Amino acid sequence: MVKRLRRKFIIIAMCSVFAVLAIIMSVINIVNYVRVVDNADDIVSILKSGGGKFDVSGGEHGGNDGIDDSNRPMLPDRPMSPETPFETRYFTVELNNDGYVVAVNIEHIAAIDEAAAKRYAENLYKKKSASGFYGNYRYGVTSTDFGGKLYIFVDCTRELSGFYNFLWVSFGVSAGGFAVVFLLVYLLSGKMIKPIAESYSKQKRFITDASHEIKTPLTIIGASVDVLDMQNGGNELTEEIKTQVKRLSSLTDKLVFLARMDEQTQRMDMIEFCLSDAVSETVKSFESVAISRGYELVEYIQPELHYRGDETMLRQVVSLLIDNALKYSSQNSKIEVKLNSTNGKIQLTVSNCADDVPNGDLDVLFERFYRKDRSRNSETGGHGIGLSVVKSIVTAHKGKITARKENEVVTFTVTL
Repeated sequence: MVKRLRRKFIIIAMCSVFAVLAIIMSVINIVNYVRVVDNADDIVSILKSGGGKFDVSGGEHGGNDGIDDSNRPMLPDRPMSPETPFETRYFTVELNNDGYVVAVNIEHIAAIDEAAAKRYAENLYKKKSASGFYGNYRYGVTSTDFGGKLYIFVDCTRELSGFYNFLWVSFGVSAGGFAVVFLLVYLLSGKMIKPIAESYSKQKRFITDASHEIKTPLTIIGASVDVLDMQNGGNELTEEIKTQVKRLSSLTDKLVFLARMDEQTQRMDMIEFCLSDAVSETVKSFESVAISRGYELVEYIQPELHYRGDETMLRQVVSLLIDNALKYSSQNSKIEVKLNSTNGKIQLTVSNCADDVPNGDLDVLFERFYRKDRSRNSETGGHGIGLSVVKSIVTAHKGKITARKENEVVTFTVTL
């Protein structure tokens, strides 16, 4: 139990850290990528307005830098650096309205030849794409005075390389930070859950010790009642005492069983046996009880299903589920027990009609001492722990159990 709690704490903590790191890294890198794209689009826009060239003829002298800022080409919200025309690597391709190349300008780039430039433009003309990336080139399209198309390609190799380098470095740093946090959480988690572990250990020890202490007086009471019966004959009072002694004995046995299962000290005899026969025999043992209470108990069991597990415990699972159905079924209803194999998994279902149970998932029923009736009325004879025992046994066999109500039918499903 303590190990599971520690494992869950580590998983939740690391999932939270991973989510935060993922969001931070995603936002930073998305913003970085958008900045690269916006800068490239700004340059493409200036080249469009200049007919495929930078228009830097606006000023002779002005200001401290010798350039008239009022006539300087502008990037959005800021003047273009005078170095931009010399730093930017770009080429242009002009096509007529029939899609044939009429002019190519590659004098501002050395990484591409004329044939490649023509091929890029012709491919984009066929796709009718107006903007985007072609390899490492950001491109845009503008119309010419003669009705043709001018494709402008801006080389973003350096910017994209910087973006990808930052991307890998950021995720590498995040992975390293994640590993460090995992190590710290792993080392400190033991201390963090130590008070809970100690409290839980004391609780289990109290349940186990108290249960053992209760068993002795119960045995004495039962034996004393038997002696009274032999001396004076049975009566309603002694029968009621016997009934309550049995209930208390059953409760203490289940409490001890659950405590041992939690501590993983309960011995399990794992053998291969015919589960079909075990389930069928258990169902038959309840047939007379079902008939006496006005219920119809039916079984649909696939024959010769073998399973490796603790036969006694799994028989107890079937018994407790059927007993639960007998206690809480609607009057004169049918209780169905099914066993089959699907996709390599064995599935056991016990279903019954129940009027006063809400529709939907009912996993709350597996909580210890859970009773739908908050007044804890013991009219049904249960004490809200049988289904907890069922779940504990199923979990010990690495299985899963669920409870759900649909169309007035409550179904318990055990998957092994």
